[in-house]
Amino acid sequence: VQLQASGGGLVQAGGSLSLSCAGSGRSLSNYLMGWFRQAPGKEREFVAAIKWNGHPYYADFVKGRFTISRDNAKNTVFLQMNSLKPEDTAIYYCAADPGSSLYYADLWGQGTQVTVSS
Repeated sequence: VQLQASGGGLVQAGGSLSLSCAGSGRSLSNYLMGWFRQAPGKEREFVAAIKWNGHPYYADFVKGRFTISRDNAKNTVFLQMNSLKPEDTAIYYCAADPGSSLYYADLWGQGTQVTVSS
């Protein structure tokens, strides 16, 4: 089973980016899926997650700016990022797990770079 993240890039502050993460090899429809990020010199941190039924969870620092969604038929989770700030610059990783937490997730994507210029 693999997760493939895509959609990162360079954007100016205030702009938007959309990330996607597609799973292959098995159905992830009943998995918890989500996103973490890691900035240079910092620990990896939780960004957002979404349960199989669409219930979302967000880190406080992205509430109101980021929206997580999923398409179970396509085994894909999305992260729409609006009002981006330079401090959002990081490598974004998707994760999936059959349990209730992503911190020790079974599956991780390879990461996609998001750079926000001031």
